[in-house]
Amino acid sequence: MDYILADNQELTNLALESLIQNNDSNVVHKATEKVCLVQLLTKYEDAIVILDYTLFDFTDDEQLLIVAERFSQSTWILISDELTPQFMRRIVYASNQFSIVFKDGPLSQLREALLAAGNHSRYICQRAMEVIINQQREEDAHPSILTGTEKEIVKAIAQGKTTKEIANERFSSIHTITTHRKNIFRKLNVNTIHEVVKYALRAGLIDSSEFYI
Repeated sequence: MDYILADNQELTNLALESLIQNNDSNVVHKATEKVCLVQLLTKYEDAIVILDYTLFDFTDDEQLLIVAERFSQSTWILISDELTPQFMRRIVYASNQFSIVFKDGPLSQLREALLAAGNHSRYICQRAMEVIINQQREEDAHPSILTGTEKEIVKAIAQGKTTKEIANERFSSIHTITTHRKNIFRKLNVNTIHEVVKYALRAGLIDSSEFYI
């Protein structure tokens, strides 16, 4: 089994490498940035990637999902000190390739995640599941609340940018941005871009000098 360590903490890398190489048939590769990670995945398409997202040079969750989708045979374990509720919910709902554990969690959870990844399944630790469920409840209680990504897209729309321009800037597909737009319109209960602009102004996402109608 090929493993790719994408974690820029030397001590964590050493511990993970030691844990993985308990099995002599496992091979560990290291990536220090996204470009190197993509190169390794091109060579080892079914690798298990162990990634600290908070320490890596991904622009946003969308870019991470695009890379994972491109290498659909790969399996990912996200291991970080802290991940936002919005990020975890987005990743878990968008793809079955990802497991989630925390660096300050028990070693048994990391072992469970490694075992699941080796079987091409995923493991979400209890803490992450609780955070995701609470985030879902919060959004259900306040359906008009936009995620961070949606707020950024609202700002871009208000600045007069097209769907294609927004997709290019965010390294996303046009389909993804279109989906975000539909969700934004639904959450805000609006039907026109003009109404989105008015919301952006009221919410303080832009000022009057930043948009075009």
